[in-house]
Amino acid sequence: MNNNSNTLLGILAGTAIGAALGILFAPDRGVNTRQKIADQAASTRDTLAETALDLRDRAAHSVASKRESLDTQIEHIVSDVSHKTEDVITTLESKLSELKAKNKKLQKS
Repeated sequence: MNNNSNTLLGILAGTAIGAALGILFAPDRGVNTRQKIADQAASTRDTLAETALDLRDRAAHSVASKRESLDTQIEHIVSDVSHKTEDVITTLESKLSELKAKNKKLQKS
């Protein structure tokens, strides 16, 4: 998780704790207080669920983006290696031709 995600979770947790304490210390009947706590808990649960889904979606997007970037980098590396391999093969074929020519001259002598 990045800093923004940690900050958002901290703010949400602080808000939930503050709301719960405010409800607990407010002068009201027990039934009303319990209902307010239940409502606040449900609201906080929903907010946290939405935040978790958002974080999951962002993480999935980040992973997909990095996977695409990695795939592209691998393709470039494979292409570069393929070109270099062709260069090496061409050089080896040239050297082999030279050696064959020298060997042919030596066999005529």
